[in-house]
Amino acid sequence: MGLLLISPWLVGFLAFTAGPMVVSFLLSLAKWDILSPPTFVGLSNFQQILYDPLFSKAVYNTLVYTVVNVPLSLTGSLSLALILNRRVPGVSVFRTLFYLPELTPVVAASLIWAWILNTHFGIVNYFLSKLSLPPVPWLESTKWALASLILINLWTVGGSRMLIFLAGLQGVPEELYEAAALDGASAWIRLLHVTLPMISPVIFFNFLLGIIGSFQVFTPAYVITNGGPADSTLVYVLYVYRNAFQYFRMGYASAMAWVMLLVLLGFAWMQLRLMQRWVYYEGEVRT
Repeated sequence: MGLLLISPWLVGFLAFTAGPMVVSFLLSLAKWDILSPPTFVGLSNFQQILYDPLFSKAVYNTLVYTVVNVPLSLTGSLSLALILNRRVPGVSVFRTLFYLPELTPVVAASLIWAWILNTHFGIVNYFLSKLSLPPVPWLESTKWALASLILINLWTVGGSRMLIFLAGLQGVPEELYEAAALDGASAWIRLLHVTLPMISPVIFFNFLLGIIGSFQVFTPAYVITNGGPADSTLVYVLYVYRNAFQYFRMGYASAMAWVMLLVLLGFAWMQLRLMQRWVYYEGEVRT
């Protein structure tokens, strides 16, 4: 009876998750261009990765994006959550307004941002001209293109991460703040020594999901810049997409996807080991 009740989920999981993963692993060991039957090549696809200059370029761009984007996103989401955690009239309205960007379709938002950051008639450069500043080639320069993608991503700092932080903040016992205030602790000291330790599990959760999400960024890079200019925004998943659906190198693209999976699993395992040094769970007894 139990298997019967969960059978819809099992069918969906096997058909759309486990099945494609098994097929992609088998394809990573083969050469397949869709038009002809797959040919087994062993680990040749994985060896080819080591000599692919565009692969290293995609890895570099993704690492830069992740290292800059994740701290900024976490800081912005936590700051908004701290502001919206106050008991003031109309706070629920502001929470809704800050969450709205999360509901906007990513493709539509990317097209809007492409217009906003347009070098010739974008609204950002329009305001810069009013300040007598030169226009910035946001999406047309190898210096600014990747930074522009990071800026676009920060538009959603009020999304799900903010709500998770807000839920964590509302779970901090009020008596801890009262005790710290009685001891003369300032608001900054209470934030550092009460708030942040108590929500450290939430910080860890958002940090881990932020890393995974940054490695999987695709839509803005594809819609706005398509990896350009000069491959300066060629991120990892975009390069996987190109190999699979433009170059029809399905085996090589599958090998790249599995490399990313192994890297993310290794990073998650390392963070789970390190979390014991800084993540605090209330009621946990450590020896």
